[in-house]
Amino acid sequence: MITYDHTRRACYTGYVTQAIVNNLAPLLFIVFQTRYQLPLEMLGRLVLLNFATQLVTDIVAVRFVDRTGYRVPLVLAHVLAVLGLVLLALAPALAPSPYAGLCVAIVVYAVGGGLLEVLVSPVVDALPSPQEGKAAAMSLLHSFYCWGQVAVVAGSTLLLAWIGQDAWQVLPVIWALVPLVNMVAFLRVPLPATVPDEHRTSLRALFSAPAFAAAMVLMLCAGAAELTMSQWSSLFAEQGLGVSKVWGDLAGPCLFAVLMGVGRIVYGLWGERIPLVPAMASCGALATVCYLVACLASDPLVSLIGCAVCGLAVSLLWPGTFSLAAARFPLGGAAMFGVLAVFGDAGGAAGPWIAGAAADASASATGLLGGLAGLLPDDGGSGLRAGLLVATAFPIAVVVVTLAYGAATRRAVAMSEAGRPLDG
Repeated sequence: MITYDHTRRACYTGYVTQAIVNNLAPLLFIVFQTRYQLPLEMLGRLVLLNFATQLVTDIVAVRFVDRTGYRVPLVLAHVLAVLGLVLLALAPALAPSPYAGLCVAIVVYAVGGGLLEVLVSPVVDALPSPQEGKAAAMSLLHSFYCWGQVAVVAGSTLLLAWIGQDAWQVLPVIWALVPLVNMVAFLRVPLPATVPDEHRTSLRALFSAPAFAAAMVLMLCAGAAELTMSQWSSLFAEQGLGVSKVWGDLAGPCLFAVLMGVGRIVYGLWGERIPLVPAMASCGALATVCYLVACLASDPLVSLIGCAVCGLAVSLLWPGTFSLAAARFPLGGAAMFGVLAVFGDAGGAAGPWIAGAAADASASATGLLGGLAGLLPDDGGSGLRAGLLVATAFPIAVVVVTLAYGAATRRAVAMSEAGRPLDG
């Protein structure tokens, strides 16, 4: 008998698919750079294109998901993920230019990834509550993104080392099997009903609530803090720290993902005992320290440790923001999750691109960024160090906004107890 337990497992695999979509191409940056002579800014633009497409998809999906139900867009998301991954292997050779082919493939699978971002979290939130509670269940769900990332990084790195970089096209075709199988699962599993229009908190009401504005800023900074380090850590390890691609991938993005997954599972198991706001503020502070260590440490091993531990630091930021918003606006529906996903994807798009642009600017040794790079350890990777130093602003913002959110929540509770109206 197919039950909601099967639905949860399909949702977990949906986040594995999301991890494939977001992390496979950056693992191939060194291949694209050497094979197609692409500069850092153009590689960063691929990340920007991925998350910008997901952002636009989120915006569009917000308008119709609560009306169409979950099944059709979930199946469509997996179809597009399969097609985009196959195109990633084929389009560079078929398009007018390899870069154009990469862009087409990324746009196709990014639409699927954007739909998954909007749909999977509200499905799990709407399922009958597990024993550990909704916030912990959300953290556990998002841990599967991390384990998917670990599988993509470790599996792709080892397979690429075995078959050689000239056969890199095999990788996306193999990974396309995951969304293909999960598409069949979503054709069969039971799915909850969406929140009816007459009961759902309107977008107008959400946008007018200061608490939701804070949640949107948190998602923007959480996406940027997580994805900037995740997307650039492989190339940073290879060029800036002088390690091989295999060890750069395993010790950089792979260990980053392992520690991020551990953090989410820990909160998933014991989250009900840990207040969410202080935990998120602490995570933002730790992420700030990790960014500074990665940028400023002269010892390559210490820098690499900073990159990896940052995975633990950012583990709670994205699912924690979802949980804060869901608790404050329980009838927000898929539209609310979609709006938050828009801001998370905006941060995921802008953060890595800003870091790449700052790295290129500092490498030219001109202006403020050039002077900044001159102050960083001179190990051949000062450009990327400068880019990551600029991106330190994102986890700092997480700390500030989270503390402000907590203070506002305490004031709102005090006003409620005093019998005064809340402002959202």
